[in-house]
Amino acid sequence: MSRQIEGVKGMRDLLPGEIELWQHVEGLARELFGRFGYGEVRTPMAEDTGLFVRSVGEETDIVGKEMYTFDDKGGRSLSLRPEGTAPAARAYIEHAINNKEPITRWFYMGPMFRYERMKTGRYRQFYQIGAEAYGSKEAAQDAEMMDMVVQFLGALELKDVTLNLNSLGDEACRPAYHAKLVEYLQAHREELCEDCKRRMETNPLRVLDCKNPTCQAVAAAGPNVLEFLCEPCRAHFDDLQRKLTVLGIKYVVNPRMVRGLDYYTRTVFEFIASHPALGTASTVGGGGRYDKMMKGLGGPDVPAVGFAMGLDRLVLLLKESGRTFTSPPDLFVAVADEGSQDAALALASRLRREGLRVDFDTRGGSLKSQMKRADKSGARFTLVLGEAERTSGQAKLKPMAGGDAIPVALDDVAKTLRAARLATAQAGPT
Repeated sequence: MSRQIEGVKGMRDLLPGEIELWQHVEGLARELFGRFGYGEVRTPMAEDTGLFVRSVGEETDIVGKEMYTFDDKGGRSLSLRPEGTAPAARAYIEHAINNKEPITRWFYMGPMFRYERMKTGRYRQFYQIGAEAYGSKEAAQDAEMMDMVVQFLGALELKDVTLNLNSLGDEACRPAYHAKLVEYLQAHREELCEDCKRRMETNPLRVLDCKNPTCQAVAAAGPNVLEFLCEPCRAHFDDLQRKLTVLGIKYVVNPRMVRGLDYYTRTVFEFIASHPALGTASTVGGGGRYDKMMKGLGGPDVPAVGFAMGLDRLVLLLKESGRTFTSPPDLFVAVADEGSQDAALALASRLRREGLRVDFDTRGGSLKSQMKRADKSGARFTLVLGEAERTSGQAKLKPMAGGDAIPVALDDVAKTLRAARLATAQAGPT
């Protein structure tokens, strides 16, 4: 007996019945991001490994532990993308977009890959919706992007999501903070986990991002990055907070938040959901400003800000809300006799061309079994087609939710179904 092949651990199938939730979220993102002037970009799932080493940071857990990296047949080191910002930046540079327009706004959605410990809403192949804005260094761009996320979460009707905000400073003021942080961490070295002892030497900010409770307690009592901001960084952060207030966006200043990537400067932010379904994995999205990354990748000196949201977690929250987004068939066509199957197939095809959702069991079978299939499909109406209907050109639409059958000419089925759909929509939920 052949061994059954199963899916890769941490990489799952999305099937009808669930995929409609994903399509709903993706559709809302495309529509709303378009209102803000963002165009969709699609980058390859595999990139030169050096892209992530140089942008995300060699000492990050993503690059050091989690990337799916391999040599291709040409001996090149490639990695499946673990995040979307670096590939978008590479595309922006490679296609010289800065020479074509002063401000560029892009969004993306698709799978990312990280070999990490799985928990609620987190997988090794996971999906993100994100956006990047290039060309503006002003706090207004940061605020606009956060406004877009707030409106997106509102369109999804997700509640109890809090915006956390911080500034990491820049190359002018961060060194002083780093020095003070290292001095503090050295004094508490024995309280840190082994990973944080290493991070303390290579990138001390990563200690603040550790999930170990003991390390978190040490970090909480450490120096406050906001107290080290230079005047321009302080003015930028104050301006951002002022603009968020103007937009009516509530936020919490969280000076311990650093995010998990090396490329951020100044603004960083996270949207944190308070929902038991997420357990400890409560961050549904976040991002920040990365004004120096483009130049560091060999591109122009262009400021940028971006964010990404975990689509898996957003869908999980929608599931918990009990809302459904499936679109049941408008009609199920059942066949009363074998001689009517071709006519039924042709009727279903014509109605589909006219924009209706029509289900039809190509296996045929008894009328009783077909009606069971019609009921299971959730179709609004069923039409039984037999010799009598074909001869007379008349049939009946049976409401599956109950009620009297509606006489209808076969040529008028589409018109009658549209009228019934409109009447149902106007009546609203019962």
